Amino acid sequence: MGDHIANTDQDIRSMLEAIGASSVEELFAPVKKTQRPASFRLPQGLSEFEVLKKLQGTADKNDKNLLYFTGAGFYDHHIPSVVDHLSSRSEFYTAYTPYQPECSQGTLQAIYEYQSALCRLTGMEIANASLYDGGTALYEAVMMARRLTGRDRVLVDSAVSPIYRTMLTSYTKNLDISFVEIPVAHGRTDRAGLKKHLTQETACVIVQNPNFFGAIDDYSDIAAQARAVGAMAVASVYPVSLGMLKTPGEMGFDIVTGEGQSLGLPLSFGGPYLGFMTTKKDLARKMPGRVVGQTVDSKGQRGFVLTLQAREQHIRREKATSNICSNEALCALRAVIYLSALGKKGLAELAELNYQKAEYLKHLLSGVKGVEVKKSSPTFNEFAIVLPKNPDDVVAAMFEKGICAGFPLGRYYKEMDRYMIVAVTEKLSKDDLDYYAKTLESVLWG
Repeated sequence: MGDHIANTDQDIRSMLEAIGASSVEELFAPVKKTQRPASFRLPQGLSEFEVLKKLQGTADKNDKNLLYFTGAGFYDHHIPSVVDHLSSRSEFYTAYTPYQPECSQGTLQAIYEYQSALCRLTGMEIANASLYDGGTALYEAVMMARRLTGRDRVLVDSAVSPIYRTMLTSYTKNLDISFVEIPVAHGRTDRAGLKKHLTQETACVIVQNPNFFGAIDDYSDIAAQARAVGAMAVASVYPVSLGMLKTPGEMGFDIVTGEGQSLGLPLSFGGPYLGFMTTKKDLARKMPGRVVGQTVDSKGQRGFVLTLQAREQHIRREKATSNICSNEALCALRAVIYLSALGKKGLAELAELNYQKAEYLKHLLSGVKGVEVKKSSPTFNEFAIVLPKNPDDVVAAMFEKGICAGFPLGRYYKEMDRYMIVAVTEKLSKDDLDYYAKTLESVLWG
């Protein structure tokens, strides 16, 4: 161990004696031998050239020519070159928490612009900067609703991402919070079922738009019903869809969260991603994370400061609402560069492209023998299909032909073992969509 950790043999003996262990190996006793590392002995070092060659060889094992039709909350959107270029500048890339505004104006202004963009996008009044990902942002919304209402009962539409729902129950396992899941009706929110469970004990109601099956909806009625019993209305949204859909602010939601990966962040095997949260101004003091505000200095010049800092390292731990990491600001920076590069018109055009291409693929798949395209609800760029064969087998066969075909739903919804959701983004051409339909027909019927 001394080769890799700066502890002498005497240090190790002293620590083992203090905890009552006879050896380091004894500390690993609870871990099964089959789950332990084969060896801690590392190979000999390599030269720079050899390391680059080895890493390139590993990277080349990833198929870079796949066509991605898999979404489920994470999407393969085009990222303009300006996003990488600007976010990689040293003054942003190496910046840490802007504790001292006098030397952090660039970072603070970037965060302020991000907050402003997210407020415009969602139709809300205030945003933080920021949260870890869409799932933990939704968890933070639940905790915020709990602080605001003093209640512990949460209603969740079962068409909210099952990944997010798992995160909610995991993060709150040791808290006195009860979750009531409302089963969907034909892929949409069961309003009668939700209203039945909505009481004076409800802290919040959670819905997702578009939902996990791709269906879009106007939840204004649900937001109003939640307010009527003193509960918070919470929406998890897909930001690109807001280029053409009614905003959650217009629907009357109190708290809005979502996954910001689609705003200039690559898929990257799962992260780092960006959770965003926007809310009403009068709820700001119960919101987690940080808020940058605009002010003027002693000379009357415009400046930016951390206005609210509800992190445990800034205020008394028992008063803190979160311990959100500082470096999420770099992901937020990419999002605001992306939105700035597209602009209002560009985002609307992007949303329209996603929608129209998905509608075209729907049309194609409706003509494939044995495939049923679910049409009970309007959709954005993702939709559900029912296959005549096991979706897992279909996905595996299409992968061999260069296509990530979609996301089988059976693993999360037992009654949907033949269902799969298919996502389309602007990166897929008409030829790609035609190829998908032809390949699916070939895989199903040979």
